Order: sequence, then structure tokens, then C-alpha cells
Amino acid sequence: MILVVEDKPSMRRMLRETLEGAGYKVDEAADGEEALKKLSLNQYQLILTDLKLPRKDGLAVLRAAREVASNLPVILMTAYGTVESAVQAMKDGAVDFLAKPFDSDYLLRLMERVLERCRLYTENLVLKEGFAEKLGFPKIVGASRAIQQVSALIQKVAPSNATALLLGESGTGKELFARALHQMGTRAGRPFIAINCAAIPDTLLENELFGHEKGAYTGAQAQKQGKFELADTGTLFLDEIGDLSPAVQAKLLRVLQDGAFERVGGTRPIQVDVRIIAATNTDLARAVRERRFREDLFFRLNVFPISIPPLRERPEDIPMLVTHFVHRFAQEMRKEVREVTPEALKALMAYPWPGNVRELENFIERAVILAAGPTLTVQDFALGVKRGRGELEPDLPLTGSLHEVSARASARAERDLIARTLQGTGGNKSKAAEVLRVSYKTLLNKIKEYGIEATPEEA
Repeated sequence: MILVVEDKPSMRRMLRETLEGAGYKVDEAADGEEALKKLSLNQYQLILTDLKLPRKDGLAVLRAAREVASNLPVILMTAYGTVESAVQAMKDGAVDFLAKPFDSDYLLRLMERVLERCRLYTENLVLKEGFAEKLGFPKIVGASRAIQQVSALIQKVAPSNATALLLGESGTGKELFARALHQMGTRAGRPFIAINCAAIPDTLLENELFGHEKGAYTGAQAQKQGKFELADTGTLFLDEIGDLSPAVQAKLLRVLQDGAFERVGGTRPIQVDVRIIAATNTDLARAVRERRFREDLFFRLNVFPISIPPLRERPEDIPMLVTHFVHRFAQEMRKEVREVTPEALKALMAYPWPGNVRELENFIERAVILAAGPTLTVQDFALGVKRGRGELEPDLPLTGSLHEVSARASARAERDLIARTLQGTGGNKSKAAEVLRVSYKTLLNKIKEYGIEATPEEA
């Protein structure tokens, strides 16, 4: 919606007719004071305001608009245009300056350019969130009956705006399915924003989701848009939602109910149109019974639940996944790795993969890094291999909590990979750091942490 701020009724009417004739929705204000009130209540795409106004001038409207949203575009109009006022308007953040009288066609062209720049700015913010490389259509690999059933459910719910809840163990590819839901729906081409609720401390998560106003707390030197604003008209993927604190659960429930929220330190409700896709590896129904998760929020999220099977329940998909990952990593690393021996494939299919597809992906990436030829053998999958049986085993104690087992497995994998990479580079730590894609300092710290005995470096 466009807000037109103009004190002359005839000019205001002409602008409304021009903009509505071009397909824009228009709201009006007859003076600066009325404009400020409307800015506090509504959300606009662009402000078109006269400079000389009763009860607060156009510069006051401009400054108020910048407080509401730092990227809200404002075009100033005036019949009293001077170089000084134009310079001051641009300094305060106006995107352009129009001297009356002006051509209606020129105004429409200008608005089109301004709104396109604003759209590109928002998309750039999305790209800076780290998703640029993943915005293409996701590829779901697998031909098992279990994965085909999941795909069928995805196709049924994708065209709707229903909230979807993806259930499955860690590493099953819940984000991949969330992206498929987005790309196959009516919001394809609009923002897809993902956030891992478990990876961000409770004290920071609210700020990440809802953003903050300038001065909201010490260090908040500028206004920041949160994930909900960045995902407006698109999809917000809330991963590991079962880890939300009670306070954030309450605020999320309000957004789902009202479609509005307030930035941290703000008082103005911000309306958004966002489709929610949530995911968790925990039993939310049990969490509700144990009073760790709000029942009303659970019902809001559990509109269309989809259970994603673990990899051990669909071993027939492993050959396709292996082929997919081998080709992908070989291309990324520019290596001539093309296939896996039958013995190695049999070993991969015999392993239960507690870390699911993500663990398999990491295994293949590591093997491609270390591969000396075009074919991967059992020896290339060195972690936990029993030579005599030709099968992979975890070779670490599977006791304690899931977090403890995962930590041990991660540490074992890191230690073995670093040791093998150093062996492959003849002890050259600089080359090893390059292969492992970590800094030289990080590699030295890891070598010390794991007590790895490296051979003397070669030139």
C-alpha cells in the first residue's frame, strides 16, 4: 500500500486516481500529524509526501518513516523546491525529490524503479543470511516406498498455506523437505528463511526472530529486521522448534494467531504474511504432557504433520544417495572420482547410519577428499572399518545421552580425518588446512587437542 501525504484535496485526489489506475492500493493523509499516526498503525510499501505540510512537515514524515522501517522508501514533493531542501531531504534518507508540477507517467516510472530497488535490497538481506547457494529447487534423492510416501504428502500440502510440521531424527533432511514444500507452493520465488532454534541462545533468539529498534538495548545502534520480516510473503522454516523457551513459545503463538509482532524495544505491531514450516527431532506430544511445550502452540504447528523416516529404515535409497554425493563432491572439488566399488557399497548399506543422510553425506565428502583414484574402495571409508567383515561399524561406545554419543562420534571423526589428511599431505599442515577447509590456526589447535602426532612438514 502507498501512503500519499498531501494537504490540497485536489492534488490528493489526482494522485489517488493516478496510483489506483496503475494498480496500487492507496491510503491518504491530509497533514503531517495524520501521516505519523497512520505510520504507527499500518505498514506501507512507499511514502509519497509533500514537503510543506500543516502540523509537521514532509521532513518530519520522512524521519518518522525511517524510524518505522529503515528501508521504507520516501519520495518528497514540493512546489517550493530549492537545492537546500533537496539536499537536506536526501541526507535524511529520501530516495528522490519531485518538483511540482510533474508528469504522472514520470511519477509512475520513478515509483516502479524505487520499489524494484527496495525489493532487491530485501532479497540481498536474504542472501546475506547465508542461503544464496541453496535457493535452487531442492533435489530429494530416493526411490524407496517410505520416501515416495513423504514426497506424495509434500505435493499435497505444498500448494496450500497450511502450517507443516516435519518430524524426524537429526540428519534426515528436514530442511530439504521444507525447501521442497516452499518451492512447490504458491510462494515459490519469494523468500525462504531458515533458523535453527537450538543453535541460538534464548537471549538472542527473540532478537533474531523479531528484530529490534534502534536503541532497544546497549549496542543496538541501528534498527534490524528479524527473520519474520525478511520472510514476509514467503516461508519461515523453524528448525528444532522443540527447543524453544517458554517465553519465545508465547511470542511465537501470538504471531501465528494474529499475524503480527513487535520488534524488541518497539511498540508498533508489524503485520506479516508468512507461511510457517516447523521441524523437530523431539516428541512434541510428550513435551506437551511434561509441560515443556505449550499445548496451544503444538496444536497451531501440528496442522499437517509429516514424518520423515530414518535412513536405516530405507537402505535401498543408499546407492542412489551415494552416487548423488560422489558426483556432487567430485564436481565441487574437481576430482576424477566417479564410482564406488561393490564391496564398499555393501559396507555402506550394512551400516545403520545413526546420523542418517547427513552422516552419509559427510562420509562421502571425506572419502572424496582423500581419494587417490577414480574409484572409492572400502579403505577410503576408513572410519570404523573392520577389514575382515567388509562392513562399517561405529567403533565407539554407544552409551549415554544422544548428545554425548554424537559428541564422541564427532570428535572421533575429526581426529581420524585430520590424521589421515596429514598423512596424505606428508605432514604439511598448510596443505592439510587447505584440504580440510579450516584456518591454519584452527588445525594446529585441533592437532594439539587430539594429541595427533604429525610427521615433519615437507616443503
